[in-house]
Amino acid sequence: MSATTSAHSGEASATAGPGPATRDRTSGGGETGPAFPDGFVWGAATAAYQIEGAWDEDGRGPSIWDSFSRLPGKVADGHTGDVACDHYHRYAEDVRLMADLGLAAYRFSIAWPRVLPTGSGPVNPRGLDFYDRLVDELLAHGLTPYPTLYHWDLPQLLEDTGGWTSRDVAYRFADYAVAVHDRLGDRIRTWTTLNEPWVAAFLGYGSGVHAPGRQSPAAAFRAAHHLLLGHGLAASALRTAGAAEIALTLNLAPVIGTGACEPHETCAAVSTVDGLLNRQFLEPVLRGRHPLDVLEIVARHGGLDHVEDGDLEIIHQPLDLLGINYYSPSFVYCAPGAPGDLAYPGSEGIRFDRPAGPTTAMDWPIAPSGLESLLLRLSRDYPEVGLLVTENGAAFDDDVRDGQVADTERIGYLDGHLRAAHAAISAGADLRGYLVWSLLDNFEWAYGYHKRFGIVYVDFATQRRVPKESALWYREVISRNGLSYGSQGDR
Repeated sequence: MSATTSAHSGEASATAGPGPATRDRTSGGGETGPAFPDGFVWGAATAAYQIEGAWDEDGRGPSIWDSFSRLPGKVADGHTGDVACDHYHRYAEDVRLMADLGLAAYRFSIAWPRVLPTGSGPVNPRGLDFYDRLVDELLAHGLTPYPTLYHWDLPQLLEDTGGWTSRDVAYRFADYAVAVHDRLGDRIRTWTTLNEPWVAAFLGYGSGVHAPGRQSPAAAFRAAHHLLLGHGLAASALRTAGAAEIALTLNLAPVIGTGACEPHETCAAVSTVDGLLNRQFLEPVLRGRHPLDVLEIVARHGGLDHVEDGDLEIIHQPLDLLGINYYSPSFVYCAPGAPGDLAYPGSEGIRFDRPAGPTTAMDWPIAPSGLESLLLRLSRDYPEVGLLVTENGAAFDDDVRDGQVADTERIGYLDGHLRAAHAAISAGADLRGYLVWSLLDNFEWAYGYHKRFGIVYVDFATQRRVPKESALWYREVISRNGLSYGSQGDR
């Protein structure tokens, strides 16, 4: 999932109102609130480094997060993902838990350094054995696997040769994708190439708050381009190998002007940040072109020599699903003379706002209406691609009391966002499913184990799992394929 960034800056709470009453299609009758379309996919998501642990077992090589988390001051209290949720050893228990909650889909990521410990070269069969077992366990319990090939755990030896600033890494990524498909392709329909390339590039190589911890605008833009090139190369290779569906997951957010930037359509700050956060990735992938305003910024921050003839044709592969990770909008305003944000090279003269309103434990504003507007924008601008919410959720300060976790704030958050998603579907958005972030409390990147996003509580000392009230609520939502009146989100 995304780390905290100024992309998640301020907004007052807003939520779509309940839709018309419909007959419950799954529980034999009874009035209920908004119902989702038949076949709507309900699930949960995780990521390898955040939950697997077993960081040096069965031939796994080191990743950039293994290295980064060991640098003093980079992760809260020196936490690492060495053990995390111990999912590598407890996956069967976790799959049973998913089945008990009624999930139909599980989005997980595959650790590149488990499969190719040095990033290239011979495949490590023991690493693939784990994902073999996991996929079989999921299928045996009626869950559809949704693997993501890259969720930020680049093999360290590839970083040592330049990481994503090196064009060669894009080709190594395609080789890795084929190696995974060769083993799992007979049981996987939908393949996601990358998770949040903006975060990997601009937090990893721009602001340095994520692995590998570099701070260079030029490196960030080079990494962003090579990530998209890797996506295109992998998508083409996967399609050739027989993959049925290709997906890409982006962290997208509405960008809204405040104060002197209104009206929003004419605000230069809005256009700039929207270009850096959203259009920089959407346009090359879905339209085969670079936004000209973004290219001008790239040229000012290191040039364009990393963009070669033919790259756009490689990047612009047919895409079946666009994964959307949504947490909060971005509010901005023009501020002449203000220094740029390291995560947004080219944002000089812009400040990120934080209007008053409720927030999560990450201090991210709670704004369900942003999800509705985002889904409608994507359906309007890119109607040819199906949409899937691949991450949406919130961290709150959860406590176990008498063996239970009463996380009513999380229920309210999820309910509000699902109502917003339903409103977008009613208005014509081609949204096909919703995957909550996250199944388990886990290693939350630079925050270590201090922020809990899971609908299942994890006692990291004992690895005991405790489904929170939000998990039981979500199970009911899934069982009725819809929401009820009078729930937490109607605020």
